Amino acid sequence: MENRNSAPLASYIDLLLDAVCAVDKQGRFVFVSAACERVFGYSADEMIGRPMIDMVHPGDRQRTLDAAREIMGGEPKLNFENRYLRKDGRVVHILWSARWSEVDQLRIAVARDITERKQAESRQAALYAISEAAHAAEDLLALFKRIHMIIGEWLPALNFSVALYDEHCAQLNFPYHVDDHEPQPEQPGTMTGHLCAEVIRTAQPILLTPDQCTLPAGFEMLQTEHNAPCWLGVPLNSQNGTIGALIVKSIPGGERYTEQDKELLQYVCAQVATAIERKQLHARLQHMAQYDQLTQLPNRELLRDRLKASLQVAREDGGYMALLYVDLDRFKQVNDTHGHAVGDMLLQAVANRLKGCVRETDTVARIGGDEFVVLLHSIHAADDTDIVVEKVRQVLAQPLRLDGLNLNIQPSIGVARFPDHGIEEKQLFRHADEAMYCAKRENHLRLV
Repeated sequence: MENRNSAPLASYIDLLLDAVCAVDKQGRFVFVSAACERVFGYSADEMIGRPMIDMVHPGDRQRTLDAAREIMGGEPKLNFENRYLRKDGRVVHILWSARWSEVDQLRIAVARDITERKQAESRQAALYAISEAAHAAEDLLALFKRIHMIIGEWLPALNFSVALYDEHCAQLNFPYHVDDHEPQPEQPGTMTGHLCAEVIRTAQPILLTPDQCTLPAGFEMLQTEHNAPCWLGVPLNSQNGTIGALIVKSIPGGERYTEQDKELLQYVCAQVATAIERKQLHARLQHMAQYDQLTQLPNRELLRDRLKASLQVAREDGGYMALLYVDLDRFKQVNDTHGHAVGDMLLQAVANRLKGCVRETDTVARIGGDEFVVLLHSIHAADDTDIVVEKVRQVLAQPLRLDGLNLNIQPSIGVARFPDHGIEEKQLFRHADEAMYCAKRENHLRLV
């Protein structure tokens, strides 16, 4: 490449913003322009004689070598993209155009730093993917799994955790956690739990690498561990404050996280926090639409859905199911005498006692006022209903101590069994309701 114009030509090349370099047949740099130091962080003296492939990101080395062979075979390359590792450890994205000079036996290449463009593309792709996931995921667990996959596409994230902070009870919980070495991050002394707590406390991201000169208090052990992993924790910040943290951990001895990774994850986490809040709001609204707010029991609508499903199973299997309509006698007197606050506590206590009388697969619902319905799914025999009815009577007959008061209540219970008392939803409800009023009249006559 030497000629009488090479000196001024080199000075002109050094004025270019793009990097220009020449690589010999053995793959070593023999010429680099001044822009190479800005792009790669190495001086010209540090790069000359060094194998080009040593600076390429490990994940891109094989396809870079394949491209180099094609170039040396006479096939110029335009707009070839790969990643390099800068001297400071950061990843830089490069757009290459290169060709082979047979006369000089050199690969001549021009490199443009497209890191900012790639980061913008990654942000946009992540934003779109997370927005799509937030709408497609059926619940938060499905959303977290999808976010894990999205982040794993551009960041080594085999170990991944989402921690959410409940400020009402000052408790940190992990609805999603993948880490073979720390399966229970909520336990005291875990690195994941400690990092999450610190990220949430400071509302700032934390990047931990074994070669850091100084580490935050409590993380010094990373410098003494052999082949310690990198940790990156980013807060989930929303308009209402910090709602949690997202943690990724590299495999020991694996790829190091960088400041660029931290910046990109911060951007992504802003979208993640919004998606989480949206899902939580949807879940709360759905719960409010299906559950009684006082007792947290299923309401009338959810009871009907479950009754339909139970009837379908009973019809297909030729089995039994039953409805118990439970009404509290003289409940109005409790409200009138002791106030609605005591009345509410009484309803909550009755709800808990009723749930204790049945299986987890059964349903206890409050359908209004002091009226409850117990749905017994898939009972083996009609007589099983009578056993539950007697248990409910005995349990509810036990005195209740509420707000310093001793209260005694008596239920009126109406029973409807499938298929004895009906095969349709309306028939069973009507029969149970009528049976309950018969029981109420009998109870009233006894008291009189």
